[in-house]
Amino acid sequence: MWTVKHANNVEQITIGIDIGTRSVKAVATLDDGRVVARSLVRHRLITSGIGVFEHNAQEAWVNGPLMTLQDIVNQLNSSPYADLSIRGICVAAMAPSMCAVNAEGAPISPGILYGDYRGRDYYTGTSPISGEACGFLESLIDDYPTAHAYWPAQAVANYALAGKAVIDSFTAIAHGPLSDGNYWNEDLLADIGVGISKMAVIEPSGYAVGSISLGIDATRSHSGNSTGEETIVLASGLVDSLGEQMAAGMLDDGEVLVVLGSTLLTWQRLPVWKATEGLWSVPDLFNLDSGCLVGGASNAGGIFIDWVINDLLGGNSMTAYRSSTDPRSVPVWAPYPRGERTPLHDFSRRATVSGLGLEHSSGEFIRGAYEASGFVVRRNIEMSGYGASRILATGGGVNSDEWLQALADCTGLPVDVVISPEGAALGAAFMARIACGLESVGALPDHWQRAARTVEPDPDWLGPCSQRYEIFMSMAS
Repeated sequence: MWTVKHANNVEQITIGIDIGTRSVKAVATLDDGRVVARSLVRHRLITSGIGVFEHNAQEAWVNGPLMTLQDIVNQLNSSPYADLSIRGICVAAMAPSMCAVNAEGAPISPGILYGDYRGRDYYTGTSPISGEACGFLESLIDDYPTAHAYWPAQAVANYALAGKAVIDSFTAIAHGPLSDGNYWNEDLLADIGVGISKMAVIEPSGYAVGSISLGIDATRSHSGNSTGEETIVLASGLVDSLGEQMAAGMLDDGEVLVVLGSTLLTWQRLPVWKATEGLWSVPDLFNLDSGCLVGGASNAGGIFIDWVINDLLGGNSMTAYRSSTDPRSVPVWAPYPRGERTPLHDFSRRATVSGLGLEHSSGEFIRGAYEASGFVVRRNIEMSGYGASRILATGGGVNSDEWLQALADCTGLPVDVVISPEGAALGAAFMARIACGLESVGALPDHWQRAARTVEPDPDWLGPCSQRYEIFMSMAS
């Protein structure tokens, strides 16, 4: 299917693929983390009814990964890196997710995503292990009782790539309580009405689980000897949020990782373990000796921003609207068109806007939406009770200068912007290196982590933003 040309190997290339809420992104990286090829294939987010949150699983979980991989290989073949070997591939994706598949591993149902109404009876809100996967599985068994199996997005993509219906241990944990990360809960599965044979195989994260064969139209040596086929290691998989954390690297106490993706994620590093009502406290996987990360997921991310720009204003997220110029004249949003996760955990919430007047243009309208996202981050930081020193921003939203500026203005913190917006795909590419034995488990090395620039708060906007934050708190608490 794919042909890659190479000869004498000097560096190793690994590829990370990230199945996101609205697109599949892929990157090819060198040993030092430099991205030498990148690809993006958009897909539909289906919200056709109240509480529905789905993918066309064939489109997003099969076609998207195959298309981005083909594009990456094509780019490499025509680049200065055509002589380098592709050693490994890893797929990251959202979690939890699930669809029904037939005996050929092809999806026969929609792909149900985190936040869908079918998981709400099980939603706990106490940690990233939401319990929603139980509801997803129950619904799929009811609607597709003769399905061959029921798999998360990572397993569907891995099967399409290498014929292996495998997920990694962190993805399995994210589907708790169906799994503890090592094994499926057979008793719980039996209560739901399905056997363990219909679930994906669980393997450790960073583990080689299969291989992808690429045809070779080149030689590996100066003698001209051809090998005919190149075998590429397939890693077990990754949760996208963990990939973003890997790309950001280890946080110092007080530093805040903000993922500006379809979902807004905030994680602040604390020196000691602390439980905060409404927020999630999780171990710092890259510094298990002490401290924790506090924060969680919010619906005030890219889905909300694009809804304001595309659906309400009839534009598109790439349209250059006039930026707001008066710091005092911005409406205030409660950013909940589909409810909220942390810290409210209330799916019945809906978006409202305060202070909107005839004096406002589309620029102020959109600036208010960006500020709402920043206010959510500020609230999480204040709830942690620990002073924040800086924000490290990653995710596709780092391409929006206005979003980054609003984040800095609303929190009063400098925002360091990662050089690669495809953080989850970059983390997956590093996980592929681990599966190939090229790296040890852990955060990305320092030389993989690059801050492209720093966005400082605008002093003229700090006071007005703080005043609007008080309004936001009265609307969104």
